[in-house]
Amino acid sequence: MSKKISLIHANDLASVDYAYASRMPADMDLLFMAGACPLDKSGEISDPGDYEKQAIRCVSNLREALKECEASLDDIVYTRVLVASDHRSDLVIAWNAIRKEFGDHDVPSTLSGVTVLGYEHQLVEIEAVAAVD
Repeated sequence: MSKKISLIHANDLASVDYAYASRMPADMDLLFMAGACPLDKSGEISDPGDYEKQAIRCVSNLREALKECEASLDDIVYTRVLVASDHRSDLVIAWNAIRKEFGDHDVPSTLSGVTVLGYEHQLVEIEAVAAVD
């Protein structure tokens, strides 16, 4: 992670597994990443029906896209996780898999359940913003 990026935890708010805000200096470039989908190299959705495996594939694909920008997960300053389900337990499965992949980088995030995502059998998508020097 760039030493210039700060993840801000609020002491007077609930203790959660993500930062409440992030801050970076104005001289950093922002990368707006396309939604990372659970596509394999052939363009097919991987692991239909498995929220955890699709979430992990999304993070893997996000890592590859970031690598093309000479960035990493540690450069991410915000994510939005979309999960195609109306069951909170499915959202939690996807969230826990993604948080594990991010490790100590507890970037501010929004987790939302949606009715459908763009690809047939797609269950998870991750939108991200990163900041680089």
